[in-house]
Amino acid sequence: MGSFSIVHLLVLAVVAVLLLGGGRFSAMMGDVAKGVKQFKKGMAEEEEASARPPARLRAQPPVEPAPERDLQPMRDDRPRD
Repeated sequence: MGSFSIVHLLVLAVVAVLLLGGGRFSAMMGDVAKGVKQFKKGMAEEEEASARPPARLRAQPPVEPAPERDLQPMRDDRPRD
């Protein structure tokens, strides 16, 4: 009683086709297939969008360090032997 056998599922499918009609049932299955296709497309676009950096970051050139005008060489403060 806990699970359906293949015979139960076939009888249920035949009753559904008889009640809804063949054209209506196939149209409903077509809509389900379109929904699955759109879902997969959306998931692929989401993965693609997360793989590349945002457009504003790609458009900026890399930043060069500004040269300091008062830059002096380091003095060696270590004691000599």
